[in-house]
This record gives sequence, structure tokens and C-alpha cells, in this order.
Amino acid sequence: MVFMIDRYVCGESPRIGMMVLQPVPESVSRARRWFRRFITPYRPSCSVDDCVLMISELVTNAVLHGRSDEAWVVRVEWFREGTSLRVDVHNPGIPANVRLRRPEVDDAHGRGLLLVDSLATSWHSGPSRFGGTLVSFGMADAWSEV
Repeated sequence: MVFMIDRYVCGESPRIGMMVLQPVPESVSRARRWFRRFITPYRPSCSVDDCVLMISELVTNAVLHGRSDEAWVVRVEWFREGTSLRVDVHNPGIPANVRLRRPEVDDAHGRGLLLVDSLATSWHSGPSRFGGTLVSFGMADAWSEV
């Protein structure tokens, strides 16, 4: 497991942190813990609890649905873009398989993206620059000033 905090590398990168996690269930709790620890010094005004919940859901989905014939990892990155926060979760899954479901009341699974859709200002999925799948969410007004 690798953890990094970027401090606006050369003033060009809006990325303020990242994690590289093994595709195992224990990585979900690590992602929650480490995101909370790394984002706290930036003092966002958005709900960190909501962000932690969404990261938990997206990392869970990445671990469950990522597939590769080779060793692989789940990457989580977070960016400050003006006053907004963006969180990206990458895995080697198939982008076309990401979809918002409307589970029945008695379904045990399928609510992760529904939670993200209800809590985030915006979200999207598509191809990852690492190959595979990217699922991203944004929180507007995460900081009061640029």
C-alpha cells in the first residue's frame, strides 16, 4: 500500500492527495481512515463524512468489480479545483459496466452509486487514464475561497 500527499507539485497539479490500495476488502476501511487524515489539514467546508461514505462505496465497487489477468491496484486521488473537491477512484474494470441501479427494497447490494448520486454535487464514470475504469465525484463549494 502506498500513500502520498501532493503539495501542488511544481504549482501545476491540483491533486492534493492519493492512495494506492490492494484490491482486498480491508482497503475500504484504510481508504476511509487515510482520506480523513489527509484531507483534514486542508479544512474543507463540505461534509468530510459524506466524502468518506462515497469513497467507501466507490472503493468497495472497485474491489468487487475490478478485473485483470495481472496484479492490480485501486487508485484513489483527490483534487482541489478552485473551490471544488473532486475524488477519482480507478480500477481495471470495464467502464461500460458502471451504471446507476435502482435496487428493490430487499436487495442486499446495488446502492453505492445511488448514494454517490444523492450526496455528490456531480459524478461520472468512464475510462481511466491508467486503463480500466474511473468513477469520480465532485463536491462544489468545498472551500470558500480559491
